[in-house]
Amino acid sequence: MMSNPKRLHPVAAVSTFLKELKDLIFPFIILMIVGKGGKGPTDIWDYLPYITATAVIGFIFFSGIIRWLRFTYRVEEEELRIEYGLFVKKKRYIPFERIQSLNFSEGILQRIFGLVKVKVETAGSSLGEAEAELTAISKEEAKNLEEIIASSKRKESKEQELNIQEEQAKAPQEVLYKAAFSDLLIMGVTSGGAGVVIAAILAFLSQFQELIPYEKIFHELEHVVKNGIVFVIVLVVLALIVAWGIAVIGMLLKYANFTLKKVDEDLIITRGLIEKRQITVPLKRIQGVTMIENLIRQPFGYATVQIESAGGSITDTDSASVIILPLIKKSEIKGILKDIVPEYEFNLAYSSLPKVALTRYIFRQLLLVIVPIVVISWLLWPYGLWSILLLIPMALLGYWRYKDAGWNICGNQLSLKFRLFSKQTMILKKNRIQAMEYSQSWWQRRKNIVSLKATIKSGGLGKTGRVVDIDKQAALKIAEWFKPTDKVHRPNKEVEIEPSE
Repeated sequence: MMSNPKRLHPVAAVSTFLKELKDLIFPFIILMIVGKGGKGPTDIWDYLPYITATAVIGFIFFSGIIRWLRFTYRVEEEELRIEYGLFVKKKRYIPFERIQSLNFSEGILQRIFGLVKVKVETAGSSLGEAEAELTAISKEEAKNLEEIIASSKRKESKEQELNIQEEQAKAPQEVLYKAAFSDLLIMGVTSGGAGVVIAAILAFLSQFQELIPYEKIFHELEHVVKNGIVFVIVLVVLALIVAWGIAVIGMLLKYANFTLKKVDEDLIITRGLIEKRQITVPLKRIQGVTMIENLIRQPFGYATVQIESAGGSITDTDSASVIILPLIKKSEIKGILKDIVPEYEFNLAYSSLPKVALTRYIFRQLLLVIVPIVVISWLLWPYGLWSILLLIPMALLGYWRYKDAGWNICGNQLSLKFRLFSKQTMILKKNRIQAMEYSQSWWQRRKNIVSLKATIKSGGLGKTGRVVDIDKQAALKIAEWFKPTDKVHRPNKEVEIEPSE
């Protein structure tokens, strides 16, 4: 047992110091730029920014050490007891029965010293951060803590505990899925993460407007564009290739050694090369299953599968929508998930949208680019007229969104298909749906169609599936299906489709 108070590894103090220092990098840069003026320091006041920065860094350093010294944890009387605080000492006692899961992760500092960071999640932490964090403890202590909590929660009687231990000794952990390198490579190549990388680089560079002469650079680029359009095209293509390569490498590092295991009534997902992560999801907290197919993977029959969990928080989305199959053939999904969610049906025939919805889907997509096309054509006349070609992919996207939308009712299961850019198929059980919403605009009322939204609990914000322009009769059928059958538990209410817009 861990009844004696223990401190975190000293790396915790270093980690806290670096984290707070990272948050102050940009304020420090601004302080230096504002305070330096145009010349070198001439009097004591010119050194004020440097003195202030040094004082702040010193305070962060010493306060981090004090926090580390005052932070202790122990297990006592079926509780995880934590004491902490910089000036005022605080105590937090977390009963074992409230602890839903322990999630492990390993940053660079933790891996160097063979440590892990442990996040303690409870049912009460779904709308905020984790209930508690042990920033740096040894792997042995983390495993010991996990075993103590699990053993205590299982212990209804000594006989039952012995039976469980015997079963665990006989039955090893069941590995349901292990991602091959080739699958992860395909996942990275088809992820479309280049745009995210470019956006991140631009956001980073925007923080240095005072240091980088953007106007001069743009002025020089203007001459280059006028005199070498081919060179510019090659440069843009090379930039996209580099960004795409960075995105692929990032994906490989994030999902390296991805393994999905089932242990008792829990799913355990481990992944990561530089930062190792372990996520534990109790099967009883699964609220729904979502299959995601982007435009590149869909023609080849590949999909990503994630489960929506009642755990997690607004700030920790990894514990809410949890990817359990990063990339897999759709034909193989049912075989793997039969041991996880045997009550779910996957190979279903979906009802499509009415034909009157097709023009609305295409028109909505064209509407997004009409104004940009007009502006570009006017500013870059006559070359800007080439932007009219944007209408073609947007019309195709509208058509794909229409074709990929649909719904299905099978017993107590509702399945919804819809597409933003990636096609999503949400499979929901009736007793897990938190809210069903119907809306109808003036335009939809003329065509006798409706928009449908179904929401389940997923982390702190919930997860919503939305199918636009469904036939009104189909919407009424789904509304009738969603009505409770137990009148004592909840009275039936006639579902009204409210106008919107």
